[in-house]
Amino acid sequence: MQTPAKLLGSAAMALMLGAVSLQAQTIKFWTTEEQPERLAKQQQLADDFKAKSGIDVEVIPVTESDLNQRATAAFAAGDLPDVIYTPLQNVLPWTEAGIVDTLAATDVVDKLDPKTFAPGALKMVETDGDYAAVPVDGWTQMILYRKDLFEKDGLAPPTNFANIEAAIDKLNDPPKMYGFVAATKVDDNYMSQVLEQIFLANGVSPVGTDGFKPLDEKKTVQVLEFYKKLADASPPGDNYWKQSRELYFAGKAAMIMWSPFILDELAGLRNSSPPMINDDPTSTALAKDTGVVTNLAGPSNPKGASWADLRYFAITTDADTDAAEQFVDYSMNDGYGQTLSIAPEGKFPTRRGTDADPNKFTKLWATLPVGVDRKAPLKDLYDPAVIDELTKGLDTAQRWGVNDGQLALASKMLNSQVINRVVRDYLDGNVSAEDAVKKMNDELSQID
Repeated sequence: MQTPAKLLGSAAMALMLGAVSLQAQTIKFWTTEEQPERLAKQQQLADDFKAKSGIDVEVIPVTESDLNQRATAAFAAGDLPDVIYTPLQNVLPWTEAGIVDTLAATDVVDKLDPKTFAPGALKMVETDGDYAAVPVDGWTQMILYRKDLFEKDGLAPPTNFANIEAAIDKLNDPPKMYGFVAATKVDDNYMSQVLEQIFLANGVSPVGTDGFKPLDEKKTVQVLEFYKKLADASPPGDNYWKQSRELYFAGKAAMIMWSPFILDELAGLRNSSPPMINDDPTSTALAKDTGVVTNLAGPSNPKGASWADLRYFAITTDADTDAAEQFVDYSMNDGYGQTLSIAPEGKFPTRRGTDADPNKFTKLWATLPVGVDRKAPLKDLYDPAVIDELTKGLDTAQRWGVNDGQLALASKMLNSQVINRVVRDYLDGNVSAEDAVKKMNDELSQID
């Protein structure tokens, strides 16, 4: 028979074990989606997961510009969170630094089945046969075009350089209608994004596996001559995202390049930037007349490419691995609709569906409401072909340096604005196309 003291000791031990067990079932989740309404949706996701699993998730907002520094400091202190929602550019550097657990991420992807993910999103985080992180969502840069005008004039969709040039020849009639609105403001990131996609479209990159790789002269000259065609069909001056949106919304541009965050505005759901193609600022008419292209091909790269901003769940090396894997699995499966609902217009599903229903999440995503002052699902605003094109772009998603392990160097090159500046010099007639290529190569080679 146990004495009262022994009974008390047993009870205390049980309480201690229970406390340890409870502590082990609490994980930390860092997220860059820190706006109040987005945090609320992530907290609901965490609450739903706890109800199902018994695991508590502490949702911690982190400003995106601080994310890499905070993760590096937490790693040094042995105090990383269990899961981090992060943009692509952090994933492979964190892998090299030992911050992320690639085996845990690969385990989740394998359980969910790699075939259910967009190939491009997975390819970007491949490392030694594993996946460094789990693709969550992303968006592809788009060419928006006046489908009604293209159809009226028998023009093919702007899927390649030649089709765009043919459309400009037919539709450019300034100032009534600009054939295109090219990015020409050198110090704006919008120009960098647009140019990177157009270079990618023709198979041109300034980096290779060993670092800087000289731009191919023939392919780059093709890019420059094409971009001059776009610029000549644009308004004069320094054009950036604002002018392109305003002109398209006013019915004065046949084509523009933009992110999908324009989709709710284009459909008249945001009072601050309404379409003005008619007298009704809430009209969906312009959205109905708009076609979308995500994959663009140049003459030297018939397959083309799409430019994507992608986000991932990274499971860290300090994680409670089993609990972290369960949370990521839930967020990409039963809770995936809640994950995407945070901002559907900019969160295309990187996981299309399940083995049993390959298009389950693509179909679900199209039903999620978008908008600010008014809300409606994308499927009610855009043709099925547009919805399909939006998600399909992630299949061919590319970024400079990812496949070569040189994303950090490529980012430095873009941030230097060397390419923007030299391209603008060429557009202004200050340098020939061949000399522009040489100048870019000379300056890019000095960046490390």
